[in-house]
Amino acid sequence: MLDRIFDYLQFHFSIEAPIVLLVLVFLEAILSADNAIALAAIAQGLEDKDLEDRALNIGLVFAYVLRITLLLTATWVQQFWQFELLGAGYLLWLVFQHFTSDQADDNQDHGPRFSSLWQVIPIIAFTDLAFSLDSVTTAIAVSNEKWLVIIGTTIGVVTLRFMAGLFIRWLDEFVHLEDAGYMTVALVGLRLLLRVVNDSLVPPEWFMITGIALILAWGFSKRTHSEEIEEQNKPEVMEGSRE
Repeated sequence: MLDRIFDYLQFHFSIEAPIVLLVLVFLEAILSADNAIALAAIAQGLEDKDLEDRALNIGLVFAYVLRITLLLTATWVQQFWQFELLGAGYLLWLVFQHFTSDQADDNQDHGPRFSSLWQVIPIIAFTDLAFSLDSVTTAIAVSNEKWLVIIGTTIGVVTLRFMAGLFIRWLDEFVHLEDAGYMTVALVGLRLLLRVVNDSLVPPEWFMITGIALILAWGFSKRTHSEEIEEQNKPEVMEGSRE
């Protein structure tokens, strides 16, 4: 009898656990694209590359603690629709703040600018927490084993940091990417709001992933560097010809 139990547990941990973990990591990576670009845009408000990296590193440490707390209390949190309403309101407020901010010289919308590292860190942490309210249900649906979900979350946060670092560079390189990122934030906020109003109105996960993919495709559709280099070189060429 003990041998059978041991064989079952060995199979359970050696076969099922890695598969579930891979699924969790895959879901985290897919569902974190909109989160990563939002965090990158927030960190970019510091306008200092060294501070941007520090803000993401420290902010995601706090975000990780909040995520684990959310996972451990998920059953309790899901009983209160007020949490999802607050998360939806917060994300939609971020979107409103971005699109109503003053435009820069390039006529592009830019989010708020920050003068202090500690102004950005709590915004990064709570933004990730608001996104986690939408993804925690998916994670728990995949596995009831909390230790697996926590490992998946840990890998997901590391992946998120890597993706946010890439997006910080890409935000300077693509014209529409910042706006596209905040449009995906609006999708997540609206989805949370629909869960509060009527759960049957919530669009399926594949619809959200497709919508986010299409919006990000538009975000990557136009580069900035090549155009700026051409504009900067034109006066030099004209001045050289006059001489």
